[in-house]
Amino acid sequence: MATPSSRYDLTERTALVTGAGGLLGKQHVAALSEAGARVVVTDVGLTQAEAAVAALKQNDAAADLIALAIDVTSLDSVRAANEQLAGRGITIDILVNNAAIDPKVTSTPGVMHSSRFEAFPVPQWQTEIAVGLTGAMLCAQVFGGDMAKHGRGVILNIASDLGVIAPDQRLYRQPEVTREEEQPVKPVTYSVIKHGLIGLTKYLATYWADHGVRVNAISPGGVFNNQDPAFVDRLTRLIPMGRMAEVHEYRSAVQFLCSDASSYMTGQNLIMDGGRSVW
Repeated sequence: MATPSSRYDLTERTALVTGAGGLLGKQHVAALSEAGARVVVTDVGLTQAEAAVAALKQNDAAADLIALAIDVTSLDSVRAANEQLAGRGITIDILVNNAAIDPKVTSTPGVMHSSRFEAFPVPQWQTEIAVGLTGAMLCAQVFGGDMAKHGRGVILNIASDLGVIAPDQRLYRQPEVTREEEQPVKPVTYSVIKHGLIGLTKYLATYWADHGVRVNAISPGGVFNNQDPAFVDRLTRLIPMGRMAEVHEYRSAVQFLCSDASSYMTGQNLIMDGGRSVW
């Protein structure tokens, strides 16, 4: 019988993380590398991917990391990346669909705020859906399709607590803005995309269940990143644990979901939000 620690061991496995240059993307890479995996660090441009590798190497010079550019909105780009890796003898065992656009909530006085549903621009909807949802589908189609052919693999979709609950728009209210139509809100796209990722997780988990491919999601809560203190205060009042997450606190969960430690788990969404969705 394997020891508990060995169930988390990802030695001799190769993971690919999309959107790896972002705040949590680098943490996912670090978590997988820490567990022994070789990690393909991808972002929309090679410069961003190489910068992420350089930053991660500062903390772990021995990490086996490969920088690669992938435009997840383009099937041709995803296929080209897969072919490039195959040409180097690299097969992807673990796919982490992390790429997303997280729109920032700001306010411009005097106009209906474009984040509001009534004024939300269709091109922005299409762009964010293309990156956060269609991109996950395309990467799963290419890399997950290969996993199914090989009879083994893991896909982890990075969702959000806002894929389980609706945004509490009171968090984003700005007291100096007096007209309701000028109040900024969390845009419709982010929550819809994250709900969609959980749906994609369930679909693929059953679709490839008999091909040895497990598919799960994780829904992180808000991560502290020096946000405005007033916003942090409002948000933490909604969290039973009374704080936002530290940036490193999802690492062990990623290791669990991507390793044999979760070998009998598929189609599930692991919620880690400090209890926010319970209230």
